Amino acid sequence: MGIAYSVLSAVRTEVSRRPGAIPCKVGVRIGEISALDPEALRFCFDAITRDTDMEGLQLDIEICPFRYRCQACGQEFAVKDYQTQCPRCASFHTHCIGGEELDLAYLEVEEDGTSSVGTQSTQ
Repeated sequence: MGIAYSVLSAVRTEVSRRPGAIPCKVGVRIGEISALDPEALRFCFDAITRDTDMEGLQLDIEICPFRYRCQACGQEFAVKDYQTQCPRCASFHTHCIGGEELDLAYLEVEEDGTSSVGTQSTQ
């Protein structure tokens, strides 16, 4: 619920900077291993916007895959079953490059009958 409130707060802050703007859609990126259930976030977001001036605001959720990069050979790869050994060179010198995200990706608003998209990335 707290994350849903944070997303809504960010939307309200951005809309306040654009008089007359009507928010249509907000996009978030959630890492595959971020310990955040996308459906729970959607449920909470819908619940806190219902019967408010933000009712109808769409929440777009992008799931970011769990990815690693090998420090030995530079190979980037998707992690399955928490196996972080490089599939190219078999090195264990790898590090996480994706899958832990929790970002506000964009906000789409209507201004004077036209649609515009603002991008903001936060963690």
